[in-house]
Amino acid sequence: MNNNPRQVAFLALRDINRRGGLADVILEQWLRQSDLSDINRRLTTELVYGCVRRRRSLDTLIDYLAPKKSHQQHPDIRTILHLGFYQICYLNQIPNSAAVDTSVELVKHNGLKHFSGFVNGILRHYIRERENCQLETNDFDHSIFTVFELPKNPSEQLGIIYSFPNWLIQFWLETLGLTETEQLCHWFNQSPALILRVNPLKTTLETVESQLLEKGISVDRISGLPLGLKLTGSVGSIQHLPGYDQGWWSIQDSSAQWVSYLLDPKPGEVIIDACAAPGGKTTHIAELMQDQGKIIAFDLVKSRLKKVQQNFKRLQLNSIQTQWGDLRKIEGYFQSADRLLLDAPCSGLGTLHRRADGRWRHDPKNIQELSQLQSELLEITQTWVKPGGCLVYSTCTLHPQENETIINNFLSQHSNWKIQPPTEDFKLVPEPEGWIKIWPHRQKMDGFFMVKLIKKLT
Repeated sequence: MNNNPRQVAFLALRDINRRGGLADVILEQWLRQSDLSDINRRLTTELVYGCVRRRRSLDTLIDYLAPKKSHQQHPDIRTILHLGFYQICYLNQIPNSAAVDTSVELVKHNGLKHFSGFVNGILRHYIRERENCQLETNDFDHSIFTVFELPKNPSEQLGIIYSFPNWLIQFWLETLGLTETEQLCHWFNQSPALILRVNPLKTTLETVESQLLEKGISVDRISGLPLGLKLTGSVGSIQHLPGYDQGWWSIQDSSAQWVSYLLDPKPGEVIIDACAAPGGKTTHIAELMQDQGKIIAFDLVKSRLKKVQQNFKRLQLNSIQTQWGDLRKIEGYFQSADRLLLDAPCSGLGTLHRRADGRWRHDPKNIQELSQLQSELLEITQTWVKPGGCLVYSTCTLHPQENETIINNFLSQHSNWKIQPPTEDFKLVPEPEGWIKIWPHRQKMDGFFMVKLIKKLT
């Protein structure tokens, strides 16, 4: 068992870099193998996700300060330098001396003793340069690079400062302009908030709120969301929160909760959730229809469907049945659904603060491939909706190629479908076209796109 948070973070990061796996999955594996206290688990999590998010920024520091570029460094030394620089630059609660000393200890502990002087020297060199630099800025992210001359190109400069690929920064600059692009970058580099959705079939928002407060957990209500609670500060293990075993609540961000309200399911209806896993929206639909009716939850991956099953069993819901398979190859559901939710597989570019490695996993070519899949899924699932029924298309991305373009192309080819804007009591204001687009820095929740389509009776 390992009770050193920095060593566990190093092992997780090394595994992520070697295997190319998902950061959250690999981190969880290493946390399970460790013997860390709650406070050290939080530090390990912060270090791993922080180093993954800030990879480009941290590499740039190595590029400027070391004789060899970051990609030419010994992989483990590069990882240890990332950990050291991350603590110096982004964790104000850790003294610089502790960040340096613990980094040198990591070098020695992992059989790389001959690199001790190099790691010590480069980290202390940066600290001295920062202390001696007379340039000042009120912006925290910019201040990290005041000792260097950055590229003049805006997308490259902001990409280094905020640690995003150039193509993504350029897209935001073209869409939002400079000020809002920096606001969005700030948002995506924050640790995400924990949002609960109360299960009204088992309890009330007031009960959950009071139980959390009794445990010393800070909690805020969320404007517009009748069953949403935001937990602030340290919460410890999710499984130990009041009401977990009783099915009182689920974890679901505000944006994702709005999707099911837009679908507006009614008791007794047949609902299809076409891409259901891990089941947050599926279970919300069941709660909104008072667990009366039939919900068919599809997913391509069997292991992910097990998560749907675990979720609805914990919440004690009975109206959900699961089905595994590729939607493009499944038959027998022609015009069977009163309502259908297609929460399509996407790039996740609206939730980059929750997916530390998401910014590095996608590029324009990949988005083009995803848009093709999204169009195919929409083409198939629209045949499963009864005349007069509705289909909600949603994604947690902000790229128009996966959203507006998909819907406009679909409507141009299907005259029997139309957009139905949300009613006035829906708290999110739609775009003129009738769809909802949530920008995180504006509305303080995950980035999402959602639109309600109605199938005409004739």
